[in-house]
Amino acid sequence: MTGVPTDDGRIEVFAHGGASMVAERRGDAASARTVVLVHGIGMGRKVFGDLVQHLDEEALVVALDLPGYGDAPEPTPTPTIERMADLVAAYLRHLGRGPVVLLGHSMGTQVVTETAARHPDTVDRLVLVAPTVDRHHRRALRRLWRLGRDLWGESPKVLMLGAREYVRAGPNLRRKMRAMLTHRPEAVYGGVSALTLVVRGEFDVVVPREWFDEVVGAIPNSRAFVVEGHRHETLIRTAGPTARDLRRWLSSQ
Repeated sequence: MTGVPTDDGRIEVFAHGGASMVAERRGDAASARTVVLVHGIGMGRKVFGDLVQHLDEEALVVALDLPGYGDAPEPTPTPTIERMADLVAAYLRHLGRGPVVLLGHSMGTQVVTETAARHPDTVDRLVLVAPTVDRHHRRALRRLWRLGRDLWGESPKVLMLGAREYVRAGPNLRRKMRAMLTHRPEAVYGGVSALTLVVRGEFDVVVPREWFDEVVGAIPNSRAFVVEGHRHETLIRTAGPTARDLRRWLSSQ
């Protein structure tokens, strides 16, 4: 019903530092390029199904379930953003394909930004889609209100996939939200050395234009891209526009 593949690619469970995550590989293992995808809060690797189909003919694409999301077991205690970044970096070294194109959506942008800053040897290029958390509006209720406004009138595909993943991540979602809001991405952006593409849906309520511009300005080697007519869940609704610009950006540098 959503157009997302129901079969699995090559599945691997990776454990490090007391937490485990699930990695699903698809695409061209012979390609020199590896793209690794990190989801947002309440989500999981399956929401990247459309993006994977746009990229898997020209790269090895690996979509992750962070600890406590998707099919990954719930860790104790709930990991910080920094701890998840260290886990992602450990997996990238385990993957053994050299520095990767690391893409994060929403909360995932916080994880991949920390990964790039703390472990620069693992990241060739960085892609931040709908970067959170807006430092001017950190309160949980404000975040939930903005997300609700953003989802109002969204496509059935977004609502169906989102509902499925939120139910799976639900039992400890409050603690996960706290870990997300405690993190200060603005303190990390200046330490990112990788070339970075920052993406925002034109009508994204969760990521206001002012915050988006601040993120772009704070990262030394960054470029901005706005997806016209899209909202916060732009990659879930249809990944085509972002995938096309990502290809252009990768080939132009």
